[in-house]
Amino acid sequence: MLFQQSLMTPLGALQLEATEAGLTAIRLPSRAAEPLKTTQTTPVLDHAIEELTAYFKSELTRFSVPLSWAGTPFQEAVWGSLIQIPYGETVSYSEVANAIGRPQSARPVGGAVGRNPLPIMVPCHRVMGSNGALTGFTGGLEFKVSLLTHEGHSLPC
Repeated sequence: MLFQQSLMTPLGALQLEATEAGLTAIRLPSRAAEPLKTTQTTPVLDHAIEELTAYFKSELTRFSVPLSWAGTPFQEAVWGSLIQIPYGETVSYSEVANAIGRPQSARPVGGAVGRNPLPIMVPCHRVMGSNGALTGFTGGLEFKVSLLTHEGHSLPC
């Protein structure tokens, strides 16, 4: 069974989806569908809401809610690598490609990053261009900048 719930954050309403096994999706405000009417919840959603609330209050830097993503083996390797990027730090697509043992795959890494179903918790916003430049973000560059700024990352002018 799929459970859904909305969470109001300083950056807008996030829509969360989960099964009893784990969080399956976080939809950002720019990609959100109609507001959800929550009729039933699950401990996974409660845990996710608690952690995201603490994150936006700057009280949490690492998430522990169980995640349940579905992708190709390559995508899942990329997403697993993203979880290892420390709070407030950034890496390049090439560094992610190297981390998963596919050094020639920076462009496919970018595609996998863009298909991340769990932004924020799987911190795709921490991936930058090889020269440190901001690159595309599913929720829009403004959202990416807001998340990086929230984490204390100083961005180039």
